[in-house]
Amino acid sequence: MHKIDKHLPAPHGIAPVLVRRAPKLVLPFGDRSKSRLRAVLDNGEEAAIFLPRGTVLRGGDLLVSADGTFVEVQAAAESVLQVRAEDPHALMRAAYHLGNRHTPVEIGRDYLRLEYDPVLADMLMRLGVQAERAELPFEPEAGAYGGGHKHGHDATFAEDYAAAQAVFHEHHGGSQSHSHSHSHQHSQLHSHGHDHEHGHDHPHDHDHSHGGHAHHAGCDHRH
Repeated sequence: MHKIDKHLPAPHGIAPVLVRRAPKLVLPFGDRSKSRLRAVLDNGEEAAIFLPRGTVLRGGDLLVSADGTFVEVQAAAESVLQVRAEDPHALMRAAYHLGNRHTPVEIGRDYLRLEYDPVLADMLMRLGVQAERAELPFEPEAGAYGGGHKHGHDATFAEDYAAAQAVFHEHHGGSQSHSHSHSHQHSQLHSHGHDHEHGHDHPHDHDHSHGGHAHHAGCDHRH
């Protein structure tokens, strides 16, 4: 049995020839979200995985066993809802409602993808989008699965909504009003999500200010 406790997220820089030769660990998203797992590789060998809590494996990542063996992670096809719409605004509304429910969602250039759920399928149809069941790999946005509980509802929603706005903006780039709305809302959401980072500098500026040189003093004492 392979004992695995090392994770190399893609892009990992390992030579492609080594990756091709590596046994594959093919798992659905639910299992790739577990930090403790026993699984069978595609060559029939067993693996016991012990990773830091909160680790989420993505297709293309590499695992390294105790004996130095590389194992490539692959996202298994699973039952999902593939969501599309001719009207980008309808797709943006769908992303809004899914994000509001903390539903893990994969956001593509012109589609949304989520785990199959008949209740959500009905909701999406009522929102005027096409929601078709399919068997496809599922790679939801980081933060939507449990990240909402860590950072709070507003931060998680802001990330999802900003991504949805980006999809909308791509299809309406020629409209000045839409572009302005996107820029304004996206900047608000972006700054909301990064308040801690930007706000950190200001206390240093005030604490270390000396007369008329507050800005320079703040920079000199910044950690």
